[in-house]
Amino acid sequence: MNNTSGNSTRRAVLKGISFAAALGAPIPFLRFLPAGLAPIALAQTPVSAADFGKGGLTVLGDRPLNMETPPHLLDDGVTPASRFFVRNNGLPPSVENATDKNWSLIIDGEVNNTMMLSIADLKSQFETMTLQLQLECGGNGRKFFSPGASGNQWTFGAIACAEWTGVRLADVLKAAGLKDSAVYTAHYGADTHLSSDPEKDALSRGVPITKAMDPNNLIAWAMNGEAMPVMNGHPLRLVVPGWPGSCSQKWLTKITVRDRVHDGAKMTGASYRVPKLPVAPGTPVPDEDMRIITSMPVKSLITAPATGARFPVGDELDVRGHAWAGDLDVAAVDLSTDFGATWHSATLDLPTNKYAWQQWRAPVRFDAPGYYEVWARATDAEGRMQPPLPPGWNPKGYLNNMMHRVAVFAD
Repeated sequence: MNNTSGNSTRRAVLKGISFAAALGAPIPFLRFLPAGLAPIALAQTPVSAADFGKGGLTVLGDRPLNMETPPHLLDDGVTPASRFFVRNNGLPPSVENATDKNWSLIIDGEVNNTMMLSIADLKSQFETMTLQLQLECGGNGRKFFSPGASGNQWTFGAIACAEWTGVRLADVLKAAGLKDSAVYTAHYGADTHLSSDPEKDALSRGVPITKAMDPNNLIAWAMNGEAMPVMNGHPLRLVVPGWPGSCSQKWLTKITVRDRVHDGAKMTGASYRVPKLPVAPGTPVPDEDMRIITSMPVKSLITAPATGARFPVGDELDVRGHAWAGDLDVAAVDLSTDFGATWHSATLDLPTNKYAWQQWRAPVRFDAPGYYEVWARATDAEGRMQPPLPPGWNPKGYLNNMMHRVAVFAD
């Protein structure tokens, strides 16, 4: 097949490739579907999280498909695949026929040895690792900024910590042989732009070489001991913990090593960037005054009880949750039941491994009937503490690490 016919075939397949996945059936005449149209079955049927094995999650949008997890469904130490949030930027690929042998990953650019590796090659040529690693969307908490920012209105549920199995990204880059000119990685996946234009990338982000060589980054093929859900990147994805989840490319097909900061889709302008200096809310910020988001800020989540829970007066309430802090560990978690007037230390576990979230717990008792709130506040290893309100307004609503609160009623 020549390049022209090969590109034409690829365009026909990519044109509406996510439609078949959403419908759960092949579309024999997909190649005739005009650009800009979706199958009428999808247009008439509201998207349900349960359709993707994610029952209980909240659908924030269906084009692209994005779903967040209510905090009380994140109580597990290791997040089940069914409760792992979904963040898409484009149209997911059709991967039902993907196998260890036919899915390829290219490593090219500023390397001495361009490589094409199947998943089977990765498994046979490199050491397999299994790590608990948390991923968080850079826009988690966007809903609470004022003035607001466009995009998915995440509350607290764009965070999860699964057990990932794969090989170290650093080992693969070492095998390719990084040149002295290597500065940044560029990641590419099989998903397509919302326009279905094969010349446009839905997302292509990257990280500095120093971050790429962290031994905790994985090229992963399994989640919690099983193939990961399609919406979480099956059959192959990057897991770059501690930084915005957009660095962890799903449906991974290529990593290009660049001699400059990557300028791919959603690497420039305001995308995954915040002002270099604090600005007043609503202030326009020129592109040159923005910086790329790196390590995520310290944060905690109350997973039990669920907000709105009712308990008998005098009963001991077991409050628990998780905390994480980007590239750092969490040093402390404190709770308040009097709107921040006083604070009490929670018991905080060490992480299972670096970049796993840390579980915490504390008993709470209410001796009079009424309405109460439980507030959680985490502090990182460098002494930085969660604020009560959204910090650092920015045009795209990133990095909101305000305290999580739940309501409880003592009867």
